[in-house]
Amino acid sequence: MSFSSLGLSEQLVRATSDQGYDTPSPIQLQAIPAVLSGKDVMAAAQTGTGKTAGFTLPLLQRLSEKPRAGKGPRALILTPTRELAAQVHDSVNLYSRYVPTKAAVVFGGVKINPQMMKLRKGLDVLVATPGRLMDLYQQNAVRFNEVEILVLDEADRMLDMGFIRDIRKILALLPAKRQNLLFSATFSNEIRGLAEGLLDNPVQVEVAARNTSAETIKQSVYPVDQSQKTALLSKLVRDNSWDQVLVFTRTKHGANRLTQKLERDGITAAAIHGNKSQGARTRALADFKAGEVRVLVATDIAARGLDIKQLPQVVNFELPNVPEDYVHRIGRTGRAGEKGHALSLVSADEGKLLAGIERLIKKQLPRKEIEGFEPKNNLPLKPKAKADPSKARSRRPQGGNGKSFGPKPAGRSGGRGRQGQGEGQGRGGRPAQRHSA
Repeated sequence: MSFSSLGLSEQLVRATSDQGYDTPSPIQLQAIPAVLSGKDVMAAAQTGTGKTAGFTLPLLQRLSEKPRAGKGPRALILTPTRELAAQVHDSVNLYSRYVPTKAAVVFGGVKINPQMMKLRKGLDVLVATPGRLMDLYQQNAVRFNEVEILVLDEADRMLDMGFIRDIRKILALLPAKRQNLLFSATFSNEIRGLAEGLLDNPVQVEVAARNTSAETIKQSVYPVDQSQKTALLSKLVRDNSWDQVLVFTRTKHGANRLTQKLERDGITAAAIHGNKSQGARTRALADFKAGEVRVLVATDIAARGLDIKQLPQVVNFELPNVPEDYVHRIGRTGRAGEKGHALSLVSADEGKLLAGIERLIKKQLPRKEIEGFEPKNNLPLKPKAKADPSKARSRRPQGGNGKSFGPKPAGRSGGRGRQGQGEGQGRGGRPAQRHSA
């Protein structure tokens, strides 16, 4: 099917063609007609499947059908991070090039006065992070009485980051009669609870099984001792001639340390995380896309919304504390049908985290040891399914998690290990507090 067959105007179809898109993705095939119908929509799809265009294109079509009466905004798009807000704003501008639409983006980390000036000039579409939007409202810089369409993008991440209080405040300020669109990579029970109070008899769209990873992504686990991870990463970058690799760490300080070590090893690297200024984050991303930086080291929050075309490799330098974050991380590669490779450097103390990820995605990831980097500490072998449960319990080594790195005898367990505190932690025992976006 073509975009025109979905009911989009000639101007919007032309704009999609300018971007090289002729055939809608599965999420777009289902979401675009539903949004055009005026109904509320609850949509789940993996990252990289075209969710942004799935709501941007029909949203622009609906706004173009009648002129703006006041200063707006008429459509409000909430996102969890600065990077995602900027990406969505870029998409709005790209797809609206042939329709008379004014759009603006507001987020924290930059001066608020220029954003206030933009809002006073009037606009149709406002893309915002919840914290900065509430700051602007409290300074009387924005009003919501003309909002016709509300979009919550990456709603699961907004809950994880502790934005639920701001979101509820914003919802209370919006007109009761409006169209609501909720888009997310995954649907947790918390998200479904939010949807029940927000959406009115929504059209549900889910193009992939919950919490699954894209089939276009090859996934591998590289067992390695914690102390050898940086050296192994350097070897992989050099031996495979990787010119562009996105690497995830759990913490901001860990991202900084890894970047410095790679630079000392002669590999150009840059870090991107919540403590970096928006200017520094933008420069790091631009240098990475331009090929001036080989390795971009990021935390989960900073990487949410990064859209890098044809990114071939993603590396988990440390596994995330929450299994769902693994799906989001590796979704940075293998986007829009492209092939991608996601590999994880896993030490013995991360065994429980690996087990949680494998339970979530319902498959065991292949292990691959690198000569010279074989780990000293191995996880215990997975107990045989038909073993006597009482005997299995009595023999189980302390600190084991029931997962194996490979066909080796059960060795010493790494124990519980220390788990670093990541940014914006919410679910899974993580503190739920609002972080600047």
